[in-house]
Amino acid sequence: MIAPEEERMLKTLLVEMFGNISSMRRELAALQGDKGSFASMTDTLDAIVENTEVAGNTILESMESISASVGKLQGVKDPTTVAVCDEIVDSTNKVFEACAFQDLTGQRITRVVKSLKFMEEHINRLVRIWGKDELARMAAELAAPSTAPSLLNGPQRTGVAISQDDIDKLFG
Repeated sequence: MIAPEEERMLKTLLVEMFGNISSMRRELAALQGDKGSFASMTDTLDAIVENTEVAGNTILESMESISASVGKLQGVKDPTTVAVCDEIVDSTNKVFEACAFQDLTGQRITRVVKSLKFMEEHINRLVRIWGKDELARMAAELAAPSTAPSLLNGPQRTGVAISQDDIDKLFG
């Protein structure tokens, strides 16, 4: 059995994580211009990764074609042509480097999306375990001014604290 103070700490952490996810939802919804759900935001990030991967592949294929054409021109021994081919090779190498960076960025975004999905699933499971009423009570208790120091973040300003509406939306 879990000790009451440990349970309170877990519930406090859960309420704060839920509040942070709610805040992220509001911020991302503002960027999207609608009331997008968390799932649609992660889907949007997934789509961005997929689309940039397709664009990156198109760029790489085009650059490989350009490199092949430059290779043909390098057979010409005209000094001007050789100099221009060298310039083109330098520029294509920069594009290849940029595409490699884009690929790393896509991998990082994918890891962030997976982490967000993992967190939301587990937080939602905990919310279901403890129930809406208990977490609403905890959220109200955490948002209420207190003379005792807060366990993690101290008193929260109005509008920053987790609202009953946020908790209701979770179960909506």
